[in-house]
Amino acid sequence: MVVTALLGAVAVLLLGACGGRRAGAHLPWTTMQPSSVTAVRVGADDRTLSVDVPVPSGAAACVRHLRAVATDRVNGAVWVEVTYSSPSMDRGSGCTREKPATTRVTLPKPLGGLDVIVDHYTHFTRHGAEPPALRRCGPLGCDPPRTGCTAASYDQAVLAADVPNHTYRDSERCDGEWLVLDLSWRTGPACDDTSAPGCSSRLGARWFFRAGKSGWVPLLDSAAGGCRDVRRAEPAFPTALCASLEPLRASLRPSHPPVTAPPSVAP
Repeated sequence: MVVTALLGAVAVLLLGACGGRRAGAHLPWTTMQPSSVTAVRVGADDRTLSVDVPVPSGAAACVRHLRAVATDRVNGAVWVEVTYSSPSMDRGSGCTREKPATTRVTLPKPLGGLDVIVDHYTHFTRHGAEPPALRRCGPLGCDPPRTGCTAASYDQAVLAADVPNHTYRDSERCDGEWLVLDLSWRTGPACDDTSAPGCSSRLGARWFFRAGKSGWVPLLDSAAGGCRDVRRAEPAFPTALCASLEPLRASLRPSHPPVTAPPSVAP
């Protein structure tokens, strides 16, 4: 009985010690960048930038040293880096949610007509913006191509459709207001010689679009020939663009290079 009681007391002490170490464990604070940048505003002095970002939240202390630093002034833009320290990499910190926060940076010189690029990827411009806010640019840049029957406009349509990266345009039918694109992408193994067995396997899709204020707007995709499917979705779609469409083949030969989002310009 005495031995059993002693063993029980030792077990309680061990469990308490483990629990105490976990509760008081040191969580490392890691310096990181925000998951996104939601807005940038310019102060009346044309030098102060207010940058809105999401930061970790949940526990009493989730963020320290939130700051923005102007790192360069090149390629027509001011480059800004936003960082903070947080223990959120460890879920035990309780910092599992996000909340909005704002940090400010004073530029050495007035912003003038320059753009602002935050953390290398998020691009803002004052052209076409409503002061004091800057306008956030999209994946096609700050001035995307106008909707029309042009290669740049077709590339915008491909990016707007839900298709894999490195998709090829195989044919286009366009009248400036409506668009049909036959698209394809490789499904075989990656290799340099596309004539080798298995390297030319392709799948395809046919997408229909209408012109919108900011570019081509996807209507639907259908492999069927003719106008039946698209005119069910959009009765105004012109038959001149779809009446002679053949059913889409599963394997297509590429006629245009693959389309990918343009990379960000490094300073």
